Amino acid sequence: MSPEQRDQSAERFLRLVQAKRRGTLKIYLGLAAGVGKTYRMLQEAHDLHSHGVDVLLGYVETHGRAGTVAQLRELPAMPRKQVFYKGHAVEEMDLDGIEQRRPQVVVVDELAHTNVPGSRHEKRWQDVEELVSKGISVITAVNVQHLESLHDQVLKITGTDVTERIPDQLLRQADEVVNVDLTVGELRTRLEEGKIYDAAKVPTALANFFQAENLLQLRRLAVREVAQLLSHQVETGSGGAPAVLPQFRNDDRLLACINTNDRAAKEIIRKTSRLADRFGAAAWYVLYVQTGRESADRIGLAAQRHLLNNLQLATELGAQIMRVKDDDIVAAIRRVAQEKNATLLVCGITGEKNLWQRLSRGGVTHDLLTAVASDGSDLDVYLITY
Repeated sequence: MSPEQRDQSAERFLRLVQAKRRGTLKIYLGLAAGVGKTYRMLQEAHDLHSHGVDVLLGYVETHGRAGTVAQLRELPAMPRKQVFYKGHAVEEMDLDGIEQRRPQVVVVDELAHTNVPGSRHEKRWQDVEELVSKGISVITAVNVQHLESLHDQVLKITGTDVTERIPDQLLRQADEVVNVDLTVGELRTRLEEGKIYDAAKVPTALANFFQAENLLQLRRLAVREVAQLLSHQVETGSGGAPAVLPQFRNDDRLLACINTNDRAAKEIIRKTSRLADRFGAAAWYVLYVQTGRESADRIGLAAQRHLLNNLQLATELGAQIMRVKDDDIVAAIRRVAQEKNATLLVCGITGEKNLWQRLSRGGVTHDLLTAVASDGSDLDVYLITY
């Protein structure tokens, strides 16, 4: 960005800060480490500071990059809090100190970070939510692979199981989301020049996560994510965009059906979340039908724990949870779909070479498709293979 563009960006964000009692949230989204998210945040902090805004660096991770370190100068910073865990001193963001200091704007890096056990919140994004709720505006940054609903796609693309994730809802609640873009060639060059990781780590990174095809697909995900968020803002009239008239709003209602299959349930929930966001759905639900075979005294503790975790995941992604007891799963699904005026059912099916052979062998999905096709309803079914 040119200095003039950065100045305009700072002024726009300042207007948002001044217009709201609740803090304002701005998120810089990148395709991977090293694209320049932290550098951009610090540039904006300088611009705001030059406008007389009380800016504080709450937590910034420079990774020793010279250009980023240079941007720390002349900006007030909150000292990190030392927490002892398993006999070691761990540095964390001082949430209490920031709230006592109460700046207008605070810069918080690494949004997906997991706090040390014993902290007030498990995740840093929860710290950010608290700051915003208390009237402190936040500028923060995260990479696209940390989005909860993209976990399965990122795993397939990179082979990396990203364990630190943030709920998509956080991006939808943000006042501004900025895509920090860099071409794949430029990013790999930065890596080779030692501007992202230590030289010893570069060959491994280039051969694994930073493969050109991986980065290209992650870049597409980041661009698509920001485009969808912008489209949502235009449709809803948030972010200063004109609202679409109510009669043109989408009234789709999605119903995702899960069971105690942990991996399948996660994939169904994440994909339904993205479908709901893409459709601009009026609501989406996650339904678990508990049969007699899955009563608490008949399934293991691990299966119960996975089920509860998946229902919590659905809640974090914005779903409404439905739990019913019924030995007739198909009848229960149809009943709930009718009660909630669902327009799309999302179900899972084991992936095989011949999907139609799998469906023809019967089972809940086969029976559900047959029932929906025969009752003359407008209900559509979306199948997810796992």
